[in-house]
Order: sequence, then structure tokens, then C-alpha cells
Amino acid sequence: MPDYQTVRDPHSSVPPLTSKEKWTLFAKETIDPFNLLSAAMGAGMSQMGDQTPKYGAGKGALGQRMGAAVADMTAQNLFAIGLACALHQDPRYYRKGPDHNVLKRAAYSVSRLAVVRNDAGKNTFNSSGLFGMALGIGASNLYYPSASANTGVMLGRLNTSLSSGVIGNLMSEFWPDIQQKLLHRRRH
Repeated sequence: MPDYQTVRDPHSSVPPLTSKEKWTLFAKETIDPFNLLSAAMGAGMSQMGDQTPKYGAGKGALGQRMGAAVADMTAQNLFAIGLACALHQDPRYYRKGPDHNVLKRAAYSVSRLAVVRNDAGKNTFNSSGLFGMALGIGASNLYYPSASANTGVMLGRLNTSLSSGVIGNLMSEFWPDIQQKLLHRRRH
């Protein structure tokens, strides 16, 4: 699972990312095998249920769904990183860490959809992430079939993207603890 954008140690002081480093994060996320596999799984599920986008059936339709899923992810990340550079926002997830209880950490994880650090280390509205997501969803109308380019479908994509963001943040917050417990048990 990719973990390029997580600052694992909540007690560490990390320097702000340069624009080049932000674009490097974009490239890593875009070509990461886990993200590509996630896009393939989503395309497969969409194909099985003949869900939107309405590409039809068959291998060609599956390829179109896969291409659209990768394009969705890439477009949203592209706009988000571009805005993060322009607005001086830090796209990384900063863990709250195991010093806090599970409910506080979960609430913090969800809040990070709307709150991000700026390059000065202060909390600010996550305009780069949220507007980048919205711009990416809007751009998807350029390559989705016209039957799938409507408000209802776009709201569905927004819901999927927000849900994925919450799950990603929760994984970034708790996965290091889970890994440590699993590895600790294997060593004993």
C-alpha cells in the first residue's frame, strides 16, 4: 500500500516540500502498482454490475473502464498537486499517532479532508485537495460517455472520492500501528 504522503512520526519536525517534491509525490502516486490495481478492481466491479460509466460489456468496455479509473485518479491528483503548489499547501497526511485515543485519531483522520497544513506548518482549509478533486471530477466529463456525464453520476464520483479519502486517511493513521503489532507478533 503506498505511503508516500504520510508523515509517520507526529513528533518530528519536517521541512515544507518544495514544488518539485510535491510533483514527485504526484508521479509516485500515479504510477504506484497498488493504485493501478485499485483502479483495475474498481473497473472490474463496475464491469460486473454494468455500472457507470456506461461503456457496455466485453473486454473493450473493461479496458475503457480501467482507463477512465486511472484517468480519474491522475486528473484529481494533478489538479490537487497543482493547487497545492500554487496555494502553498502541504499534501501530506500528518499522523496524530498512538499517543491519542482511537476516537480522537479517527475524527482527526476524517477532518483532514477539510483541513491541511500550509507550507508554514499552520492548519488551513484544504482547498487544494477538495477543489483538485472537484476539478478532476469535472474534467472526467471529457472522457466519460455522455450517458455518464450528468449531475447524479458526478455526485456519485464525488462520494466515491470523498469515501476513498476518508479510508486513505484512516489507513495512514492506523496502518503503522497495525504493521507494528503484526511484525511484533511474528518476531516472538
